[in-house]
Amino acid sequence: MKIELKASIMVLPFQPSCGYDVPMQPHISIGNVKIGPEMPLGIIAGPCVLEDMETNRKIAGMLQETCSDLGLPLVFKASFDKANRTSMRSHRGPGIEEGLGMLSKIKDEFDVPLTTDVHLPEQASMAAEVAELLQVPAFLCRQTDLLQACAETDRPVNVKKGQFLSPAEMSHPLEKLSSCGCQESMLTERGTFFGYHRLVNDFIGLGDLMELGVPVCFDVTHSTQLPGAGADVTAGRPDRAGLLARASVAAGVHALFIECHPDPASAMSDGSTMQTLEAAERLLREVAAIRHVMESDAAAT
Repeated sequence: MKIELKASIMVLPFQPSCGYDVPMQPHISIGNVKIGPEMPLGIIAGPCVLEDMETNRKIAGMLQETCSDLGLPLVFKASFDKANRTSMRSHRGPGIEEGLGMLSKIKDEFDVPLTTDVHLPEQASMAAEVAELLQVPAFLCRQTDLLQACAETDRPVNVKKGQFLSPAEMSHPLEKLSSCGCQESMLTERGTFFGYHRLVNDFIGLGDLMELGVPVCFDVTHSTQLPGAGADVTAGRPDRAGLLARASVAAGVHALFIECHPDPASAMSDGSTMQTLEAAERLLREVAAIRHVMESDAAAT
């Protein structure tokens, strides 16, 4: 007996809310922090996912004190939900309502602008009420609905480059943001899959990324990941973070992304790649010195 199955499927085409093209800006403003060419090196840093408030405060305090001492503008970063963990058993975070409340306390207590990542379109407007910069995860950088939702908040948007994309292909997320009214966007390099449990940073490609016309951030800690090399978690080489940070600042990036924790081994997420607070402070002092030399040389020419 032959059975015919019929299904009615409604396909809704993507329709941007505005449909106009906003020129890409070479700088972005994140609260009182400005990132881009001829600006101080921006630092986006914090734990991977929100921890208990005592730990969050300890991290924010070290970062604020060190960055203030070095003249580096700071944006505090932490996630309320990590929806892309390797295992279902992995900790994801406090959730959006509790997490945004925790972030708001950090902002008030330490007087720092915030960024956090959003995984779903409906999270964008809620996150934008607290965070001055919205972050789109690398695996989701092509998701049109998510990019549109972020653009419609009127907040700057930082899109992490997918590990599977070339630098030139990141022009497409920028175009989507622009067509939906986003006036300020930034791209973050965080490594490219190379096929043997390793991410590789293409510094020629980093130069190509900087030619797309928006600020470029370099993700120091996620670039040291060894995807799939751990048991139910991502492994990493945190000992190479300093090397990558120094090289990327010398290459001329506009900001660094750094995750740190008082005790990475006990961190709720990405403990295999995060820097200790002591290591993060050393790293910040090293890159500040490199940036100072570069600015001095530029002023002399």
